[in-house]
Amino acid sequence: MIISPSSLDTNLSQLLDEVNSGKTQLPEFQRDWTWDDNRIRGIIASLSQGYPMGAIMRLQYGNPDIKFKYRTIKGVGQRDLTPDFLVLDGQQRLTSIYQATYSQNSVATKTDKGKEIERYYYLSMEKCMDENEDRYDAVLPVPADRKIKENFDRDIKLDLSDQQKEYEHKMFPVNIVFDSNALMKWQFGYMMYYTGQTDALKLLEDFQSEVINTIVSYKLPVITLDKTTPREAVCKVFENVNTGGVPLTVFELVTATYATQEFDLRKDWQDCKKQIRGINDTLRTDLLDGIDETTFLTTVALYTSYIDKQSGKVGTISCKKKDVLNLSYESYVANRDQVLNGYRIARDFLLKYQYVFRQRDLPYTTQLIPLAAICAFLGKSKCNEANTISVLSKWYWCGILGEMYGGANETRYANDIEDVVDEVFGRSNPARTVNSAFFASTRLLTLQTRLSAAYKGIMALLYKEKCRDFMNDTTIDIVNSMLESPDIHHIFPEAYCVKQGIKRQRYNSIVNKTPILPATNRSIGGNAPSEYTKTILKKVIGLTEAELKERIESHCVDYAALVRDDFDAYFVDRAKKLLGLIEKAMGKPVSDRDAEITIEQFGASLL
Repeated sequence: MIISPSSLDTNLSQLLDEVNSGKTQLPEFQRDWTWDDNRIRGIIASLSQGYPMGAIMRLQYGNPDIKFKYRTIKGVGQRDLTPDFLVLDGQQRLTSIYQATYSQNSVATKTDKGKEIERYYYLSMEKCMDENEDRYDAVLPVPADRKIKENFDRDIKLDLSDQQKEYEHKMFPVNIVFDSNALMKWQFGYMMYYTGQTDALKLLEDFQSEVINTIVSYKLPVITLDKTTPREAVCKVFENVNTGGVPLTVFELVTATYATQEFDLRKDWQDCKKQIRGINDTLRTDLLDGIDETTFLTTVALYTSYIDKQSGKVGTISCKKKDVLNLSYESYVANRDQVLNGYRIARDFLLKYQYVFRQRDLPYTTQLIPLAAICAFLGKSKCNEANTISVLSKWYWCGILGEMYGGANETRYANDIEDVVDEVFGRSNPARTVNSAFFASTRLLTLQTRLSAAYKGIMALLYKEKCRDFMNDTTIDIVNSMLESPDIHHIFPEAYCVKQGIKRQRYNSIVNKTPILPATNRSIGGNAPSEYTKTILKKVIGLTEAELKERIESHCVDYAALVRDDFDAYFVDRAKKLLGLIEKAMGKPVSDRDAEITIEQFGASLL
């Protein structure tokens, strides 16, 4: 949908009147006003010189699909009035100008060091008319009692506590500039105070012409989005214009919408977050700590869309941003608990069956969105059936090893929930993620760090094979992973490989890495495998070489090639075995094991 916002230069006085009356307010999701004293002085200086300060962007209120909760601008007080407009961009400027130039109350601001203060603002008439003075220096902030003190507040340096003193020091109170009656009375009082004094009266005349008139006639460009603007567009516009502030997320917009139902989505999310993360579980792991509020809302939207399609309410499944923004309060309340249950089932599936134990081991947080939605629909009993575990596992590993979830995935999520559920129930389906997944043998050489999803996935496959620590025989399962965290280390140590002139692409690839515990890693050091295996046998009392061989081979390592320091033979053999694990997980062959490029890069066929 194309939107056509209107733009119009608007009198500042009109904008401030609308702020004061409550016709212009803020959406509840807007952050609080934060400007300090120096920035307020700066904007008053700019205003007094007629300098441009950027447009105000606002949304016409009244779209029944955008029922944002709203609040008045800080300093206005409560107004029992439905707004005509909500400010999307320019709140900080508009609030600062309102408080300093329109409100009769002192401005509750802060110093540049963050100390809270209250200030009124004055313009030094003499400095304003002096071309050698910086206008910023002509803006004088004074405390709430209108007295500037020194010597630890014992001496009064400047007293502006009544109009006579303001006249005496030729200091104009900025907060009367838009009050025509107060302004007229002040000017009349000044003229009476300086009756017959030509220079002082000329100062007032010049100040009126060059400063007061400039402020009073100031216009601000105002961009108005009309009430037909969809929520998705409002969100995008706010993200674009508010880059210097707190970005507006989908969650914030939905929170503002639900607030009209007297429902605090932010508070509700705190409860949901505890359940997703298993805060009160006996065995606590950080596996799902990466699930944020927008991810959860996207999962609810996906689940809602799927069941709505099943019931004939909608024709397609979708969980794009616009769908999350349009997720009704009623749908959220109806489906949140089922989705929370889906996350609990998904968590158990990863821990029990896929050997993914910690957040840093999780290949894709994004893949949890369709996984949790699928589990929410199937339920715990169905998800525990052997056939379901098999279907979910194949889909899960095709997604990881095919590296399918690295970009925008909303369409894939929709495909996944439909295809996987159909597969579980034996219905014909295109299996789009499974059929699209492909793993190239040469990818093993480019998997160099744990930042890659496929890298993390292959390590989890080694955990699934019950690989055992070289020294203490611990299998890397969920309990042992929580007790003592394994880490990924080189099998042929890096220092040894560098000395031998082995290429980094080979020795630093995943083919030469495996999960081991810290004590084993310290024993390996930078030594040749033929040496560190002897060291381990000496350190572990009663450990036989046959037992050590079993432990090392549980990592898909050719022990014989290892102990004779034959890197090339070991490397090709381990690559073959890792590809075997990949094929088993994906349920499909790796088709290029014998390809020309594979033979070229590995020095041998991987069949």
